Amino acid sequence: MRQPFIEIRHLSARFTSHLGELDALETVSFDVERGEFVCVVGPSGCGKSTLLRIVAGLVTPSSGEVRLNGIRQEYPSRRIGLVFQRPTLLPWRTVRGNVALPLQMAGAQGIEAQVHELLELVGLRDFAEEYPANLSGGMAQRAAIARALAQSPEVLLLDEPFGALDALTREYMAGELLRIWEQTHSTVLMVTHNVEEAALLADRVVVLGPRPGHVIDMLPVPLSRPRNLSLLGSQRLQQVAQQLRATLGRGYAAQRSLG
Repeated sequence: MRQPFIEIRHLSARFTSHLGELDALETVSFDVERGEFVCVVGPSGCGKSTLLRIVAGLVTPSSGEVRLNGIRQEYPSRRIGLVFQRPTLLPWRTVRGNVALPLQMAGAQGIEAQVHELLELVGLRDFAEEYPANLSGGMAQRAAIARALAQSPEVLLLDEPFGALDALTREYMAGELLRIWEQTHSTVLMVTHNVEEAALLADRVVVLGPRPGHVIDMLPVPLSRPRNLSLLGSQRLQQVAQQLRATLGRGYAAQRSLG
């Protein structure tokens, strides 16, 4: 039996806050195959970002484990790249300097050529010498994605990467992410609140219920690839989005009945 590339097994996370003990995740389990694009959707506060931080090795779960290609993932690693909702670029470095940083820290050879290739990939070749303060939100996120890809990660984690953008820029960036993924075929695990975005991007969508976050369904997206933004208005994509909305609604209803 073939081993999944990412194995997420029985993850639970509990934190102490001013309100007392807070359960963020409860026995979350699912797999991600190599080269697969998986989105995670769920209501605010259900532990989606906590889940990504556990996979990245930034947070230790209360119980359960994550395995990457059979090896337990407990600490941050070059094998995993993480892009946050906000770009977190270093303001004193140019776009070129920000993208080059992981390569410089790793003592890589041929940095200039690699950075040039990455800037071409994300469409920022003409903005290589600009500083983050001069970039639009979408351009800054593209620079952050390029920086994450610079370390050649086996897994790319995206934590609501377009959440701070306006609706039109968000759609454009979803199209750009599709283009980049179709060239790199990275293994992607992405958190989003937008069901249309999940339907457009993902091979499968993991739906989490209200806190403590728990898996209520895993839905395949039956849309052929390659995909583009023209799908957003299609009946096929809207059917997937409606199915996701209905599943999220059932999660809320179940939570209310327990409350």
